[in-house]
Amino acid sequence: MTDPRPATEELRTVRLSLRRPVEADIDAIFAIHSDPGTCLHNPSDALVRPEEAAALYQRWNDQWQSCGYGYWVVRRHDSARQLGFCGIKPVDLHGMRTLNLFYRFATSAWGRGYAAESATAVTTWASRHVPDLPLIARVRPANAASRRVAVAAGLTRAEHLDAPGYDGLDWIYAATPTAGHTDRHAYLPASHHHRRP
Repeated sequence: MTDPRPATEELRTVRLSLRRPVEADIDAIFAIHSDPGTCLHNPSDALVRPEEAAALYQRWNDQWQSCGYGYWVVRRHDSARQLGFCGIKPVDLHGMRTLNLFYRFATSAWGRGYAAESATAVTTWASRHVPDLPLIARVRPANAASRRVAVAAGLTRAEHLDAPGYDGLDWIYAATPTAGHTDRHAYLPASHHHRRP
């Protein structure tokens, strides 16, 4: 069973710190989610009014309180500026409970590998602390950058799980069982992203 208490609220990579969001991040939530570039492939995620960012923060915070995990704010070690957000959220896919891997970054942070570095850290964390839920990423087919992040984080294309999303067809990428993991039923069947915040 998943332990509802957070194992940690902060993750660290070589370059990045990931921490639980706080109210002071609402402005950054709005700035990133109101930029047309960041929501180009997922226009239903775009925010128009600042109060929508406050409501989104509240949903994120509620999930942290109920699940013990959620979306992290991503920053460089040497800066307080929010680069973006990366995390996991329970979702249903074809009647199965899964964890959706989410990542969205300011356009100014694109092209530096921050999303892949963050997504890899979150994927590793999820495999250790929430092993009973399969991890997926729902990615819009035209979003080549998001597809690359999913693969870099260790997920594999699972065409047979593709599903309609809020903005059209979502391609599904799925994690495979880690070495030594015995509960094969906890993972989605493999063939052979990222969605609402």
